[in-house]
Amino acid sequence: MTQTLTFNNTWHNELPGFYTAQRPDPLTNSRLIWHNAALAADLGIPEALFADPHIWAGETLLPGMQPLAQVYSGHQFGVWAGQLGDGRGILLGEQQLANGRKMDWHLKGAGLTPYSRMGDGRAVVRSTVREYLASEAMHYLGIPTTRALSIVTSDTPVRRETPERGAMLIRIAESHLRFGHFEHCYYRREPEKVQQLADYAIAHHWPQLVSEADRYVVWFNDVVDRTASLIAHWQAVGFAHGVMNTDNMSLLGLTIDYGPYGFLDDYQPDYICNHSDYQGRYAFNNQPAVALWNLQRLAQTLSPFIDVEALNAALDRYQPALMRAYGKLMRSKLGFYTEQQEDNVLLNGLTDLMAREGSDWTRTFRLLSVTEQASSASPLRDEFIDRAGFDSWFADYRARLARDGVEDSERQQRMKRTNPAVVLRNWLAQRAIAGAELDDTTELAALLEVLQNPWADRDDDFSQRPPDWGKRLEVSCSS
Repeated sequence: MTQTLTFNNTWHNELPGFYTAQRPDPLTNSRLIWHNAALAADLGIPEALFADPHIWAGETLLPGMQPLAQVYSGHQFGVWAGQLGDGRGILLGEQQLANGRKMDWHLKGAGLTPYSRMGDGRAVVRSTVREYLASEAMHYLGIPTTRALSIVTSDTPVRRETPERGAMLIRIAESHLRFGHFEHCYYRREPEKVQQLADYAIAHHWPQLVSEADRYVVWFNDVVDRTASLIAHWQAVGFAHGVMNTDNMSLLGLTIDYGPYGFLDDYQPDYICNHSDYQGRYAFNNQPAVALWNLQRLAQTLSPFIDVEALNAALDRYQPALMRAYGKLMRSKLGFYTEQQEDNVLLNGLTDLMAREGSDWTRTFRLLSVTEQASSASPLRDEFIDRAGFDSWFADYRARLARDGVEDSERQQRMKRTNPAVVLRNWLAQRAIAGAELDDTTELAALLEVLQNPWADRDDDFSQRPPDWGKRLEVSCSS
C-alpha cells in the first residue's frame, strides 16, 4: 500500500551541512482530526493511510523518508536575527510525483530541534487550524501558497498565553527554500555555499536554466517577478501576512508561514494584523515595500557570483512588475476590459471613499460586481454614509464601463470570478478553532466547503461583515 509513495530526499542527499537529521518527538495520545482528501488524491495518497494517526503525527515514517530540520537565518522586523532554522518543524521527506514534480512533507509542531532557541518546538490546535484554513483559502483564491494535508491533535499540554492542546500539521510545498537560507551562508562568509544553494534551486525548480550561461541572472529575475506577482495578489484580495521576515519569504513566490495573518474587514490602508508588530512594519500598505527590501537582502547574498549591476537591474524590475500585475488584477476587480488613463483615478477615488468610511474590502467589490451601466441604483450605495460622494464617483464609473462596450451580464460574470464573496475572516477562523479545540470539526468542515468555492453568491453569515466580537480579535506571532 505504501509502495505507491516514493520519497527521494534531495535536500538530505545533496545539501549536507544545511540541516540536522532529526526525528519528530511524539505527542501524547495523538489523533487525526482532519485531512485534506482533495490534496491527498492529487498526491496519490491512499485513503487507507489516514486510518493510522501515527503516520500523521510523525511517529511512523513512510518508507524512504529521511527526516531533518533545516537551518537558515534571517532579518526579523528589519533587524538581523542571526541563525534561525526549523525550530518546531521537521522535513519528513520529499515525495516524488509521477509527473516529475516533488513535494515536501513538512511536519509542524514536531518538537524541539537544534534551532528551537527559546521555543518549545510545539504547535497548538489554534495555530494549526489557522494555517490549514488560510492555505486552503489562498489556494482556492488562486494565490500561490503552501498547502495543508492533515491536522493531528493530542493530550499534550502546550503553554502559550494559557495552556492549550498540542497539535501537528503536515504542510505540503514544492520547496521550503527561503531567502533566509541564502542569508545564513552569506553571513557565515561561505559564498561557495550560497552558490551551491542557487545551483540546487535552479536544478530542481528552474531546470530549463541549467545549461544557460547567464542562468543566475535569469533565475534571480524570475524570483523578483514571482515575488512581485505574489504581493500584487495579496494586495488585490486584501490579505495581510503579518510577519514578512526574510526567513518567511519563499524563493518560489509562495505564501508561506501563516501566523498572525488577516484579511481586511474594514478597509484601513495601514491595517496591522499582527498584535506583536508594534511599529507597524508589516502593515497592509507596507507589504510591497517590505517585499522589495527583502529582495534586496537576498540580492546582497548573491553578489559574490552575480554582477552587482545585473542584481540592481533585476531589482529595478520589481516595481514595474508589481504595478503591472496589480493593475491587471484591479482592472478585473473593477470590471474594466481595456486600459485607460483614468483607471487609476477611479480606483483611487473608490479606495479613498472606502478608507474614509471603513468600508468592507471584500463586500464592496462583490457588490460592485452587480453594477448595471444604465442604472444609477446600486446595492453598494447603501454601504456609504457619504451618498453624494458615492453618487459622483459611481456616475464616472458607469461612464467608464460604457466606454468598454461590454454587456452587463458578461462583465458581471467575470467580476464575480474576480471578486470573491467569501474570504477567511479571522472571526470565521476563530469559530472553527473553538469547535476543533473540543474535537468537533463541524464548523471547520462547513467553513472549508465554503472556502473551496469563494466565488459563489451567498446570503449567509460567511459573506457578512464580522460581528462586534469578531472585530476585537487579536492575533500575534504565537498564532
